[in-house]
Amino acid sequence: MARVDILDEKTIRIHASLEDAVTMVQTAARHIDEYASEIVTIYEKMPEFQYTYFCFYAYDSARLFERMLGVDPKAYTSFSLDAPDAFFHALYGGMAGLYEEAKKRVRK
Repeated sequence: MARVDILDEKTIRIHASLEDAVTMVQTAARHIDEYASEIVTIYEKMPEFQYTYFCFYAYDSARLFERMLGVDPKAYTSFSLDAPDAFFHALYGGMAGLYEEAKKRVRK
């Protein structure tokens, strides 16, 4: 699970690793119906953010990310994510593998 440092009552810093991306992909794969929208959004929108600058909150695609954290970042005024490029690339690759099936399941 990603490490979350609480800096003060308003600020947290999130540290994610390659393993956290793998966990997110595995969770999405086990619960495609639940996360279909997030899978599709992450896959389609990550390139617009040059992959490594992706913001889960830009397109309401943070449920899977928040599940990995075990804390709600929205409860804080400010938060940052420190993650290696490998985190984002692995996440994108995993979402690419799940994309076609998830797209079939997205509720219109």
